[in-house]
Amino acid sequence: MAEMNESPMDRLWREYEGYFLNLDDLTLARWLAQTFGQMEGKVWRMSHPLVGSLRLACQAGHERDIWHKRLVTIPRAWTQATCCQAPLLPMVTRDLLETGLICHSCGEPSVPFDDIPRELQGPLKEWAEKYAPIHAVAHWDDRKRKTVANYDHAFEAAAGEVEKLMVFAAQKLLPPFLDHYPAVVLEDQDECLEVRPDDIRL
Repeated sequence: MAEMNESPMDRLWREYEGYFLNLDDLTLARWLAQTFGQMEGKVWRMSHPLVGSLRLACQAGHERDIWHKRLVTIPRAWTQATCCQAPLLPMVTRDLLETGLICHSCGEPSVPFDDIPRELQGPLKEWAEKYAPIHAVAHWDDRKRKTVANYDHAFEAAAGEVEKLMVFAAQKLLPPFLDHYPAVVLEDQDECLEVRPDDIRL
């Protein structure tokens, strides 16, 4: 039943995942270590094909406890995530005030907001507090929608503001992360406001 509810894109990614599932543990561990090494020094969009491929490989590795088996050495620049022992590739989402930074490897909260380097917290908090009420437009009930002359226009305007916030995050907010983490990933979509990665022009 779950497969019938999958979108064509979901089925495509599941097909891609099969490549990593068919690798033996050592080959998968080497691929992961080498790819983490290639990720260093950049702000990445979650939609980037390399980030997507790494996510699939990390899921396969997580299911097999690859990092606990110590088959390869984690690249020197990386620290281990406390949640799953994989190299910590933090992901910034719109919910960061509640979740902190998300571990790209296992999808679990990994760095509480209060543990993010202090000089990053202020700009992150300001960004998230701007984002929240704009995102909320997608969830207005009928009573709230009636407070504006044209809800569709308000929805489109909110989507446009979110696109600007994501561009700001990628270009201004996240580069300082590279002083503390080897790389960082930005969630570059908002499904509730129908903002897709290809709407974000960097």
